Amino acid sequence: MSKQGLNSEIKTGHDQKHQAVILLVDDDPLIIESLGFLLRKHYQVIVADSRNRAIELLAEMDTLPAIALIDLGLPPHPHKPDEGFGLIRELLAQSGDMKILVLSGQDADVNIQHALTIGAVDFIAKPADPQLLLTRLDHQLRLQEVEQQRAIQKDHSIIGQSDSMEVVRQQIQQFADSPFPLLIQGESGTGKEMIARAVHEQSLRRTEPFMAINCAAIAPELLEAQLFGHRKGAFTGANQEHKGFFIEAGNGTLLLDEIGELPLSLQGKLLRVIESGEFYRVGDTQQLTSKARIVAATNKVLRDEVAEGNFRADLYHRLSILNVNMPPLRDRSGDSFLLLDHFLSTYADSIMAFELDDEARMLWASYAFPGNVRELRNIVIRLGTKYPGGQISRAVLENELETQLSASELSEDNQILSDEFIKQQLMSGEFSLDDLLDGVESRCIRIALEINNNKVSKAADALHVNRTTLYSRVQKLGKL
Repeated sequence: MSKQGLNSEIKTGHDQKHQAVILLVDDDPLIIESLGFLLRKHYQVIVADSRNRAIELLAEMDTLPAIALIDLGLPPHPHKPDEGFGLIRELLAQSGDMKILVLSGQDADVNIQHALTIGAVDFIAKPADPQLLLTRLDHQLRLQEVEQQRAIQKDHSIIGQSDSMEVVRQQIQQFADSPFPLLIQGESGTGKEMIARAVHEQSLRRTEPFMAINCAAIAPELLEAQLFGHRKGAFTGANQEHKGFFIEAGNGTLLLDEIGELPLSLQGKLLRVIESGEFYRVGDTQQLTSKARIVAATNKVLRDEVAEGNFRADLYHRLSILNVNMPPLRDRSGDSFLLLDHFLSTYADSIMAFELDDEARMLWASYAFPGNVRELRNIVIRLGTKYPGGQISRAVLENELETQLSASELSEDNQILSDEFIKQQLMSGEFSLDDLLDGVESRCIRIALEINNNKVSKAADALHVNRTTLYSRVQKLGKL
C-alpha cells in the first residue's frame, strides 16, 4: 500500500476523525480479526503480522500511532520473545512518546519484566478480557495527553541533586550559547532529548525552532531527503518539494538523535554542513546554507564506533567539541526518590499517589533501574494505576522491577570471594555452596549487562552463553 493509500485508510471510516491510531502486531489471523473488530469500534487500527511489516507500515505514515499493542512471539521465531523485544526498541526509537502494550501468551515473569524495562508500559497476558484491554488502552492514552500537555508547557527542568546531575546542569549553562556542535551521550532512557531541549531553552536561540530527527527511525534511502530536503520530482514519490530539517530549523537547534546510526554515506555530507553550513537538496544543484546549531545524541560509544569503522573519525571530532555525558540512573545517588515525587506530581490528574513502606524504599534505593528514567516513570504509572492511594510493600514493588536483571542484594563481603571470607563462613556454620555459586553467577550476569548497556544478546555473548540460556538462568535465580 502506498503512503497516500495508507494515510487515506486511516482517515476514513465512521466517526474516526478524532480517534487515536493504534498499531496492532500479531501473527495469529484469528487475533487480528477478532481483536481488530473490537478495537475498530474505538480506534483507527493499523495491523501487521510481523516486526518487519510493522516497521514498513510506519515508514508509510505521516503521523505515527499514539499506541501499539504487540505480541512478543513474532515471525520468524514465534516461539521466542526476541522479535517482540526488538520491535519494542524500534518503535520507541521512532517515537519515544508512543505507548507500547504487550499482549502475549509468553508471559513468564522474566519476559514481563524485560518488556517493561526496555520501555513497554503494560503487559497483558493472553487470553485477555476485552473490557480490561480497552480500559488499559484508554488509560495509557489519557496519560499520553498529560505528557503532551507538559511538553506544550515546555517544562524541561532537570530533576536531580546528585553530583553527576549538578555537573550536567553546569554544562548546560556553559554550552547553551555556544555556536559549536554538542554531543550528548548516555544509555537509552536517561533523558538525552530533555538535555538537548534544556540547552536550547537556555540559549539565545530559545525563540527559534527546536527540531529533532531520529536517525535510526528513518530508512537510509529517505533520511537524506528528510535532513537536506528535496526538489519536486527528485525521486519516485517526490510529488512536491520538501525543505528538510536543516532549513526548517532556521536559526534554531537541530537535534540529530541516534547519530551513531547515521549511514556512512551521509556522514560526509553532515560533516560539510558542520564545517561550512553548506549543503544541497536531493536532486538540486543550488547550494543552500544552514545556520542551525547542531546537537547530536547517541547511546553508543562513538569512539568505539570509529575504531570499528562504523563512524568517521573527522565527524566524531567535530561533533564532540562539546560533550555532555548523561549519567545512568544507577549512578545518580538519591535522585530516584526525587524522580518518584516528580512523576507522581506530573501524573496527579491521572493516577493517585502511593507510598512506599520502609522495606520498599530500601529496595527502591538499591535498584539499578536498567531502563533508567523511562523505566522509573513507567513503574510509577503502573503502581499508581494498580494501587491508587495505597502503601506499597517490598513484595509488591519487586513484582514491578526487573530485579532479575539488575538489583543485587549481595553484601560487599559476599562479593569478595577471599579465602578468609570462605573460612569465616565455614567456621560459623553459615556457609552455603549453592547460595555462594548463585551469588557469583548473579554478579557475573549483572556486570555483563551493565557493561553492555543492558543488551541481553551482547551480555550473553560476553558470558559465552546463548540468549535462551541467559534468560533461563535469570529466571532460575529470581533476582540478581
